[in-house]
Amino acid sequence: MFIRRRTIKRTIVVLLLLLLIVTVSKHNLIEKMLYPYPYKQTVEKYALEYGVDPYLVISVIREESRFKSQSVSAKGAVGLMQLMPDTAKEIAVWLGENYEEVDLTKPDDNIRYGTWYLATRSKEFSGNTIITLASYNAGIGRVKSWLKESTKNFNSYLIEDIPYKETREYVQKVLKSYGKYNKLYNIDT
Repeated sequence: MFIRRRTIKRTIVVLLLLLLIVTVSKHNLIEKMLYPYPYKQTVEKYALEYGVDPYLVISVIREESRFKSQSVSAKGAVGLMQLMPDTAKEIAVWLGENYEEVDLTKPDDNIRYGTWYLATRSKEFSGNTIITLASYNAGIGRVKSWLKESTKNFNSYLIEDIPYKETREYVQKVLKSYGKYNKLYNIDT
């Protein structure tokens, strides 16, 4: 009798564990914990407004700040999308806003400015995501210099062609996250 109860308890525990595993894997819960989508409404609002893929925006946020709105890099980049204050001042001019009223540690301001900047770089490079991300990371001046020195057409530019290791690795990380976000959150796939 005692052995039978123990066997029944073990069987129930195993079945519950299997049910939990199936549920977690079916809904990608573990992957969604690794690739969360905070600020979804804000990201999607500005992605739509500026014509950029929201999964690219959230991927940049993930890799730039790991979703910490108060982040400040050693180089002085601020907020979720790690914007340099000088870049943000230029964005404010383009948007016709007073930079003094912008707080880059506020998610709405940071995502709005970062998404605008990402969209602008994307348009400048005809939607080439590799070059867009490289310019977001290394700066527009550096990327234009690389492209000028390159014998390749920028449409055939590969990650391996990026001359700086840090920028190459950054682009690879963002693109990996982008693939994950597309897989996890894109209901059309």
